[in-house]
Amino acid sequence: MNRLPILSTLLWIGATAGGLAAGAALADDHKHAASATHHRLFIGDHADGVVHAVDLEDGASAGVFRLDQSPALARSTSGRTVFAVQGDAGKVAVIGTGLSFEDHGDHADIAIEDAKLLPTAITGTKPAHVVDGSGTIALFDDGTGDVALYRESDLLEGTVKARNLKPGAAHHGLAAPMGEFLVVSVPHDDPEKPRVGLKIIDAEGKPVGGVVHCPAVHGQAQSVGVFAFGCKDGLVFAHPAGGSKPPTLRHVSTAALGDGNVSTLKGGTAMQFFLGNYGPRAVVIIEPGDEPGVRKIDLPTRRVDFALDDAKANQAYILTEDGRLHRLNVVSGAIEASVQLTAPYSMDGHWRNPRPRLAVAGDHVVVTDPLKGLLRVVSTETLREERTIAVAGTPYSIVAVGGSGVRH
Repeated sequence: MNRLPILSTLLWIGATAGGLAAGAALADDHKHAASATHHRLFIGDHADGVVHAVDLEDGASAGVFRLDQSPALARSTSGRTVFAVQGDAGKVAVIGTGLSFEDHGDHADIAIEDAKLLPTAITGTKPAHVVDGSGTIALFDDGTGDVALYRESDLLEGTVKARNLKPGAAHHGLAAPMGEFLVVSVPHDDPEKPRVGLKIIDAEGKPVGGVVHCPAVHGQAQSVGVFAFGCKDGLVFAHPAGGSKPPTLRHVSTAALGDGNVSTLKGGTAMQFFLGNYGPRAVVIIEPGDEPGVRKIDLPTRRVDFALDDAKANQAYILTEDGRLHRLNVVSGAIEASVQLTAPYSMDGHWRNPRPRLAVAGDHVVVTDPLKGLLRVVSTETLREERTIAVAGTPYSIVAVGGSGVRH
């Protein structure tokens, strides 16, 4: 007797019942879930070794973390960690932001926990640039020229297994991970002179190809898989080649734009573009296509800081020294709106003087006002200041993490 049809029927019934049970369980699970939006700010003090964590929605403190010196802050791509770089102290503190997202295709689950200073202690001679790329976090040590590579999951778990490479001599440099390769800066033979260019190294630290000209290379950002680097005479783009092939480097001149150069870059996430500085009174919108385009946007006075809006991909925000906040449309290149936000912060004097910094968190751009001890929370839609958050000390550098998801 042939029992295969019966077995097939039983299997189908079992699978259907299992599917219905799983569907019912999933539906029941979603009954107990709710949509949640949460953004958390991390603010470095200008004078002291302190990082304040603040929840944007209610302005409540989410933690105060004591360090050895005033830090430079950088966040990971995932937003799960913030790096507090203390170069002169030879340390990098790692803060777990307490926010994480798990992708489920049609939605993401959000987990909200306490922010905490992780036990991981990263030390070096003079650690400087932190760059996250291709799932790897690269820390460049200016004091040695070495690069330490980390996985974020190891940092969060406290099981740090750094991979160390020695691509060259000590200098004020950078390293950008791209798949199995890294793009690293190349020092001048004379240590008193600035960097000469960029090169690609493999996973063992061995050079792949030659040095690409990029005098005094400074500043880098990533946008949709492409890295851009600022040079005294232009830009260098690093394009991934895919598979086991090394990325390609391409230099583009900015001589046609007149005096100035790019030394700070921000990269778009939803659209492939970069926003960079260009001299003290301009920014440039950069498109790294087959025929790269660079548009210069003149500003009414000198620029203090700028930030991109990941949620509204066509918007950027620029604060100028007269205390005015401007919204720039990066598609049209037009400044669409401007408001008076802070008292003037002159760009004269030392570059390290306390001046405002910007971070975008959801529907708000948050601006530190160091001399007032405030965070100014501004609507990205109207550019109106909705409220302020007092922060002890001299709030200076700032990064934002967070977003929306389903909370179970």
